[in-house]
Amino acid sequence: MVVSRLWINFDPKRRNACTTTFGSCVICSGSDNSGVTKMDKKSFLQAGHTPTLFAAFLYFDLSFMVWVLLGPLGVQISRDLSLTSAQKGLMVATPVLAGALLRILMGLLVDHLKPKKAGLIGQVMVIAALAYAWFHGIHSFEQSLILGLFLGIAGASFAAALPLASRWYPAEHQGKAMGIAGAGNSGTAFAALFAPGLAAAYGWNNVFGLALIPLCLTLVIYALMAKDSPECPPAKSLADYLRVLHDRDAWWFMFFYSVTFGGFVGLASSLTIYFNDVYGLTPQVAGYFTAACVFVGSLVRPIGGAVADRIGGIKSLSAMYIGAASFIGIVSLDLSSQYLALLMFALAMLCLGMGNGAVFQLVPQRFRKEIGVMTGFVGMAGGVGGFYLASSLGYSKQLTGSYSAGLMIFACLALLALAGLSGVKARWRTTWGAAHLTAAKI
Repeated sequence: MVVSRLWINFDPKRRNACTTTFGSCVICSGSDNSGVTKMDKKSFLQAGHTPTLFAAFLYFDLSFMVWVLLGPLGVQISRDLSLTSAQKGLMVATPVLAGALLRILMGLLVDHLKPKKAGLIGQVMVIAALAYAWFHGIHSFEQSLILGLFLGIAGASFAAALPLASRWYPAEHQGKAMGIAGAGNSGTAFAALFAPGLAAAYGWNNVFGLALIPLCLTLVIYALMAKDSPECPPAKSLADYLRVLHDRDAWWFMFFYSVTFGGFVGLASSLTIYFNDVYGLTPQVAGYFTAACVFVGSLVRPIGGAVADRIGGIKSLSAMYIGAASFIGIVSLDLSSQYLALLMFALAMLCLGMGNGAVFQLVPQRFRKEIGVMTGFVGMAGGVGGFYLASSLGYSKQLTGSYSAGLMIFACLALLALAGLSGVKARWRTTWGAAHLTAAKI
């Protein structure tokens, strides 16, 4: 015990050697929490590029804020444009689907132009689309869908921000790095928190103009602080990108993320309308309820990545699927109390948010050389899942008069994902995730 402590104090860089040689070392095994925290923090800060990690987070955060902007504004927009329940669902789901599909294109741009330049192009296009909508206005359902398509570019930021951060960090810190960058999900909470109130004060169309202020500031900060990793792999041909889809693990990751991230962004886009319809809350209060749920799901994503680093992504993700299915299943029972519904949605979003971090602790271990295109494909699948949930809730309400069917089906999808994960875990842990092949826990 004394020898192992002296080893670490004398030569912190040899912590892995200490773990191998002294299997019972208190500091390395985690019994001495303060020692482990200091070691982990120091090695993480030294391992990558902190300004780039911050820039990636900020870009992701503000992009996600505008990506789901139509959701928090949905009550006011649908009232002025006289939209049906199905049209409301489709309107808030369109940016999600567009973002999903555009993530493939963004993934290609990332590998050809590098993440920083791809992110700059995306930000400029989103700013231009919002400026046009602000000056000319949105006057029909069709125009709202067109705006939603352009807001999808903001959703595609996922495929640039995460590789920008990921390529700076080694395998043992992927969960933390991807979790911090991915915590930009919190931008969806800002949209829910501020958009309904600003719409009530200034009109919902002017919210598009107000959103330009933080977007332009973020563009400047990103341009100055972000830096591409020297480990950026060379660009591949289109055939090389598609070849990754021949690997069944790619499809498993796409399915797993379609449930975790799909559930997160689908609920983030729909809950303002849900609380307004089901419990009669004003758009502002419904926005506050939604923001609370989204904040929980966003802020725990880094925790989900860190937990996955410590106990393994498979264990963490399995627990999250069980929790998400349970809480969404409960809320599908048409709870009479709005506060109980809020609690169940918040707990579900917590599980989904941590699940997002767990998935992206695993993806870089399996597809490190293809992380750009895999981020695009996996992110696309997550967006498709979000489009399904948001649109299905609208159709469920219109066809049955209740959101229950849409929620219950999604809870079943979470259980199906759990079954799939249980089926592949043994193979993953004995092939690419074997202990002798990676320092990360799988």
